[in-house]
Amino acid sequence: MARLNNLSAEPLWSGVSLEITRGEFIAVLGPNGSGKSTLLTTMLGLRQPSGGSVDMPERVGFIPQQRMFPRYLPVRARDIVSLTLSHGLLAGRRARRGDVDKLLESVGAGHLADARVGILSGGQQQLVRQAQAFANDPELILADEPLLSLDASRQRETVERLASARAAVVMVTHSIDPVMEVVDKVLYLGPHGHVVGPAREVLRSDVLSELYGTHVDVLSVHGKTVIV
Repeated sequence: MARLNNLSAEPLWSGVSLEITRGEFIAVLGPNGSGKSTLLTTMLGLRQPSGGSVDMPERVGFIPQQRMFPRYLPVRARDIVSLTLSHGLLAGRRARRGDVDKLLESVGAGHLADARVGILSGGQQQLVRQAQAFANDPELILADEPLLSLDASRQRETVERLASARAAVVMVTHSIDPVMEVVDKVLYLGPHGHVVGPAREVLRSDVLSELYGTHVDVLSVHGKTVIV
C-alpha cells in the first residue's frame, strides 16, 4: 500500500526501505535530532529526499507535531475539521455539519465543536487534529507525537483508536510503552544507521549499541522501557 524505496534524507538517515501494509502499526523511534519528523514530512512530499523514492496511497491523514493554534484565531474546532473534510469532496461541495460533528464525537471532542481552537488546551487541540486526520477515510495515517499533552486515559484511547482504524499507521513516538501491545514493527533511527523489525527484536542492548556506536542498555524499570 505504501513503500519507502531506499529513501534518504542525508545527513540524518539514508537507505530506509520499508513496506507498509493496510492495518499495520509502525512506531518510529530514535533520539532527538535523528530525523523522525523529517521522515514523515518526506513521506508527505513536503520535503525533497536526497535519494530514493516514496510510493504513497491516495488518502493520507496527518497528525502533525504539536503546534498551538494562535490564541485569537477566530475559527472554531468545527471549522477546522470541516475544511479538511471538504478538501476530499467534489469541487463546490461543503462538508455536512453532521459529518463534521460525527468526526469530532469519534475522538471525544464533540463538546468542543463551537469552541475557538485558539483557546483550547494543548490536549484538546490534539483531539481536533485527530479528527482532521480521520477525515476522508484515510488509507494511511502519519502521526507525529500524537500523545503529547494528553492525559493517560486520552493516550490509551488515542492508541486504541489508531490501532483499530482501517488505515495503516506510522507513528513517531519517544516511548514504545504506550503502543507496545499494538505495534507490528519498529523503525529505529540511530546516529549510525537504522533498523526495522518487531519491537522486542529491535529494542535490545546489542542492536541499539550498534546504532549508537557505544554501549547502550535497554532496561525495564517499573514496567517502562528505558534506554541508557
